[in-house]
Amino acid sequence: MKNKEVELFADQVEETLDMILSGKRLEEPEEVTEDTLWGKCGEKFWRLYQVWNQKEADALRDKQQIKSLISDISHQTRMPLANMKLYLEFLQEENLSEKGREFLMRLEEQADKLDFLLQSMVKMSRLENGMIQIRKEESRLQQTLTAVVSQIVPAAAKKELELHVECDADFRMKYDRKWTEEAIFNVLDNAVKYTEPGGSIYVKVVSQEIFTKISIQDTGKGILPERQAEIFTRFYREPEVHDISGVGIGLYLTRKILELQNGYIEVRSEKGKGSEFCMYLPNEA
Repeated sequence: MKNKEVELFADQVEETLDMILSGKRLEEPEEVTEDTLWGKCGEKFWRLYQVWNQKEADALRDKQQIKSLISDISHQTRMPLANMKLYLEFLQEENLSEKGREFLMRLEEQADKLDFLLQSMVKMSRLENGMIQIRKEESRLQQTLTAVVSQIVPAAAKKELELHVECDADFRMKYDRKWTEEAIFNVLDNAVKYTEPGGSIYVKVVSQEIFTKISIQDTGKGILPERQAEIFTRFYREPEVHDISGVGIGLYLTRKILELQNGYIEVRSEKGKGSEFCMYLPNEA
C-alpha cells in the first residue's frame, strides 16, 4: 500500500512540474484533509507556482521598462550628437587660427568617442536584456570577413600593418551575419590598436568537426596570463593602454554575441609575443 502511495505521489509531482515548466495554468488544489503525501505537498506546489508566475511577470515588466529606457536614451542622444557633428563641419569651413584648428580636431575626436561609447552602451544593454534577436542564415563567411577587413584597412594602412586573410571562398555556414561581423570587427580592431607599426595580423578560418574557428593572430604587445580572463569583462582595460582610444566593451560584446549563437571565444597570448583570439561558431545551426 505504501509503495502505491509513493508511486501516485511521484506521478502527481511529475505531472505538476510538467505543467509549470510548459506554462500551462495550474488550478488551485481543493482543500485536502486526508493525510497523504500529496495532501501535505500539493498546497506548497501551488504557492510555488504563484511565486514563479509573479517573478516572471516582474521580470517581463522590468525588461519592458529597460527596453523603453534604452530606446529613449538612444533617441534623445542621437539628435544632439548629429547637431554637434554638423556644427563641427561648419567650423571646418571657417578661417580658424592654428590653435583653433587644433581645438576643432580635438572636439571632433571627443564627439566620435562619445558617439562610439553611447552606441556600445546601447548594444551592451540590448544584449544583456535579451532584446537582440539572433537570426541565423546560410552565408559565405568570406563575405563577412571582407566586410570587416574593409572597415579596418584604413587604420591598418596608417600603421603600415600587414593583413593576411585565409578563408575558402566557397565556405558556407549558418550564422547571424550582422552580429558576427560586429564580433569579428571588435577583435580585429583591437589587433590593429595594440600592434606596433610595421607588425602583422593574420586572419584564418578553419572548419573543425563541431565548430568553425575564426582565428585572429597579431604580433602585438601580448597579454599577461593573469589578465586573460578579465579582458572579456565589461569596461576592463589594461593599465598600460589608457592612452589608446577605447572603452573596454568590445571583447565583452564579442563574447556575448558568440554565446547567443552557442559559440565561444578564447585567447592565447604571451607578454611581448602577440595574441591569438579564436572565435568558435557551431557548424550545426
